[in-house]
Amino acid sequence: MKKYILFSLFLISGVLSAQIATPQASPVSKVDQTVGLTQISIDYHRPSAKGRAVYGELVPYGKNWRTGANENTTVTFSQDVTINGKSLSKGKYALYTTPKADSWDIIFYKDTDNWGLPENWMDEKIALKTSAKPESLNRIVETFTISFNNVTTDAANLELSWEKTLVSIKIEVPTQKIVLKSIADIMNGPTAKDYYASAQYYYQSNTDINKALVWVNQSISLSGEKVPFWYYRLKSLIQFKSGDKKGAIETAKLSLAGATAEKNDDYIKQNKDSIELWSK
Repeated sequence: MKKYILFSLFLISGVLSAQIATPQASPVSKVDQTVGLTQISIDYHRPSAKGRAVYGELVPYGKNWRTGANENTTVTFSQDVTINGKSLSKGKYALYTTPKADSWDIIFYKDTDNWGLPENWMDEKIALKTSAKPESLNRIVETFTISFNNVTTDAANLELSWEKTLVSIKIEVPTQKIVLKSIADIMNGPTAKDYYASAQYYYQSNTDINKALVWVNQSISLSGEKVPFWYYRLKSLIQFKSGDKKGAIETAKLSLAGATAEKNDDYIKQNKDSIELWSK
């Protein structure tokens, strides 16, 4: 009998010590977005409306909100950024908002280890504060969502959507500054690939088409006897953009010959289409 009681107690103890796994009411989510050469990471919890009125009710107007659920939402920037025209240093911040019917305050706060709002709010810990006008959606967003939209090499919109409301702020990143510094640093001993990459960026970003032509010529010159057909392709595009249509056609023919020899259908089509268009 004694052994039976001890065994029963052992079983009960084991059951009590086991943890029951249940889903979170507001599941954790992570958003990673590359904008140009800047990494932006967001960690947050996603509450759902579940039939409740959200803004003005579940989330009161005029009061600071954790912008999610559970721990404070955090945003990490790998480079200095500009938000709605204001500068913000790279680093990790808590994202708080103050929803209002006609305008929201968006706050990047230096302390990031709070459960929701800080127990003692300190204005001196606000790294950046901006405002945004809420937009009405023609659909219902059941679960609070943070996302990125209109992503380019230089900027993106950070969007907060829930129920029928969307709030968006513009984040600009220093892509050109980083690239130009990288180009300047490496130009002391560049390779053909370095010249090609620099020319490609200058062409795509409309920075300096004449310098792009100089650099793509350098990449071709340093390539030896077998010049990559994509180098010629880039040169033809630069020549056309600079107004040298005749030169662009001749260079496109060199790229076409190389692409044909390598059986690269994409470049074959691109060059043929360009030659036909530029010959009109």
